Parts: sequence; C-alpha cells; structure tokens
Amino acid sequence: MNSAGILADAFERIHEAVHAAVEDLPPEDLNARLDDDANSIAWLVWHLTRVQDDHVADAAGTEQIWFAQDWASRFELPLEKGSTGYGHSSEQVGSVRVTSAGLLLDYFDAVHARTLDFVRGLDGRALERVVDEAWSPPVTLGVRLVSVIADDLQHAGQAAFVRGALERR
Repeated sequence: MNSAGILADAFERIHEAVHAAVEDLPPEDLNARLDDDANSIAWLVWHLTRVQDDHVADAAGTEQIWFAQDWASRFELPLEKGSTGYGHSSEQVGSVRVTSAGLLLDYFDAVHARTLDFVRGLDGRALERVVDEAWSPPVTLGVRLVSVIADDLQHAGQAAFVRGALERR
C-alpha cells in the first residue's frame, strides 16, 4: 500500500467511527452534555469536521465545503461563520446544537468525500510540501494530514464515549 492508500484508510476509519457515534441518535442525545462544561456529540463531530474541512481545503487550495455548499447557513449557529471550534468557551460549545443526525452526517460525509478525493491523488513528494511556515519546523502536508487524522480520531472516540454514557443512563 502506498502513502495515499494509507491516508485514505485512516480517513475511512474516521468515517466509520463518526457514523457509529452519531447514527440513529435523536437531537436531545446529540446535543446533550454530560456536565455543564462537557462537549456534546454534536460539538465534537461538528468540530472535527470543521477542522478537517478547513485544513484539507487549505492544503488543496480549494474553498471549504462549509462555505462552498453553504453549510454555515444550514447549521444556523450563533458563531462566526469561519469558526472551527478551536478555542471555544464552554458557552460556545453549548451553542453548537443540531436538529438531526442527518444534518451532522451529511456535512461530515461531504467533507469526507472531498478529503478522500484529495488524498488519493497524493504521492510521497506531495506530502513533503510545506503547508504552514508559522511553526518551527515548518509543517509539511504529510504532517498536517496526520495531525488531522489524530485529532479526528480522538474526537470521534470522545463522541463514542459520550454516546455510551448516554445509553447507560
């Protein structure tokens, strides 16, 4: 398996984990917080999707799906349109509420499809391209994609944990 295949496999695993955490849940469970400062499933999945959308669009030189397909209007969040959830306060986390699992998964699936199209076309040389010089050392495309994968898997696991806790109630 080449590097593009490995990356695609990793993003497919995120897809499986997100769907397992979200499918068939009613809005009250998606938006539930285990305590006043905890992250909800809705926020966790919205955030991991926004970060993936933001980072992959930047690396690919394309517009974010969030804007290109007008997901910002569909979610109707009381946040800045470009918000990804990074650095959110507890109040901001609580403001990310969804009306259905379908809304959350449709946005995730759109970003996932674009991500797979992008990573399947990469080779080893492409992964060495510097995409962010603000860090020391500068961040390559390979490092950025692995960072997105790691962050997404952590948040998908957290969403699965929240689902399990809610189901045990």
